[in-house]
Amino acid sequence: MLVLGIETSCDETAAAVVECNGQVRSDVIHSQVKLHAVYGGVVPELASRDHLRNVEPVISQAVRDAGVTLADIDGIAVTCRPGLSGALLVGVQMGQGLAWALNKPIVGVDHLVGHLLAVFLRYPNPKTPQEIPEFPYIALLASGGHTAIYHVAGDSAEQITELGATRDDAAGEAYDKTAKLLGLGYPGGPIIDKLAALGDPDAIALSRPMLGRDSLEFSFSGLKTNVARWVETNGRPTDEATLFNLCAAFQRRVVDALITKSIAAARQHEITTIVLGGGVAANRELRERSQLLAAKHGIRVVLPALRCCTDNGAMIGFVGARRLVRGDNDALALSMSPRTSLPRVTRKGRGLRAGERGW
Repeated sequence: MLVLGIETSCDETAAAVVECNGQVRSDVIHSQVKLHAVYGGVVPELASRDHLRNVEPVISQAVRDAGVTLADIDGIAVTCRPGLSGALLVGVQMGQGLAWALNKPIVGVDHLVGHLLAVFLRYPNPKTPQEIPEFPYIALLASGGHTAIYHVAGDSAEQITELGATRDDAAGEAYDKTAKLLGLGYPGGPIIDKLAALGDPDAIALSRPMLGRDSLEFSFSGLKTNVARWVETNGRPTDEATLFNLCAAFQRRVVDALITKSIAAARQHEITTIVLGGGVAANRELRERSQLLAAKHGIRVVLPALRCCTDNGAMIGFVGARRLVRGDNDALALSMSPRTSLPRVTRKGRGLRAGERGW
């Protein structure tokens, strides 16, 4: 089965042709980073318009790169939630139009489920052997918009359970805001990761977010505020050594929180595999330290290929292929939503878990 995956949930216009076993035939991504960089973040209206301009060329390129035609495609998968409403609408309507014109089945895919299963993608000629996990596993999803730990028992949304998530800023969001405070530009994650490698994480004292609690929830707003107060007191670093140390201290606090909570989740559920997903999963220190620290507890960490950490059409195509194999077809019921279909247990802001106050 060949599936065309379409992704337009935020600031990447992406399309891919994948097989139901995860083999990637093609993977094309048009990034909007330069478009939004001058604003320090994604501007929804600009994102939607850019998707409109590029969704057809990106899909056409993906089909050509796969060496097939649209007639060879067996089904279509498109991100339908969560994300920016206008951006999602572009992909959903494009997918629906293609499905109708080609008389092919179409399924909607939850963007988060795509990230949680991206580790199963297999690219041709990998630089390193691609390790494939077995169910169940604990998944850490960390990106600019989402940070949560999940119990993944299978390849459908119904088999995925949130164990804990961030109460405020996502990890990637904290990176972007911190980079803006330091005048480093957008997106902040790759920049801070690069500079952190040159600094001493213990040279500057910063708060350690929620590490002393038994909860599997996260909170990064306090750490971001800690950096802001440091800048108010000391000013933006004017010498490289101080800048490197501040980036290293910030990154170490974020990475330690992500790893510690993930290992705790694995031990609580007696699971010996942790999978990373999302854009922050490309972070150098997170990839290195997670494997090192987890191994001390007899837990292995399976890392996705770097190219499938950020938003892409291949992960959408794979999740869609699994649904299509089961006979699903959303042709008459496909709609988009800015919210995920995965039930949340963590309440945003201060307070109790979502289920304890009538959520």
